[in-house]
Amino acid sequence: QVQLVASGGGLVQFGGSLRLSCAASGFTLDYYAVAWFRQAPGKERERVSCIRHAADYAKSVKGRFAISRDSAKNTAYLQMNNLKPEDTAVYYCAAVFVNTPAKTCWFTSYDYWGRGTQVTVSS
Repeated sequence: QVQLVASGGGLVQFGGSLRLSCAASGFTLDYYAVAWFRQAPGKERERVSCIRHAADYAKSVKGRFAISRDSAKNTAYLQMNNLKPEDTAVYYCAAVFVNTPAKTCWFTSYDYWGRGTQVTVSS
């Protein structure tokens, strides 16, 4: 079965850390650009981070979050440190197959989406 499964969310205090996982099955994640998005209640979905050959981050998380991938586990991760209440949202991972030389890891559409994992940061 082809799918992405996001996990690792939870409740954490201000300044705490969480690591989200995005596990792929049915396809090899290495051939895909992977992105994390988040959506807070009443707000539009926003970009958080992506990775292909290099990583990119939203300004609001740069320096606090780190995206990575583990080929052996066919999984991507989002390490989130120094969490703030404004990071509270449902976090989604997505993957898109890329066969162009473009260097960007952001794309207008993605082939697969995970179901989302809730991150809540208390003050």
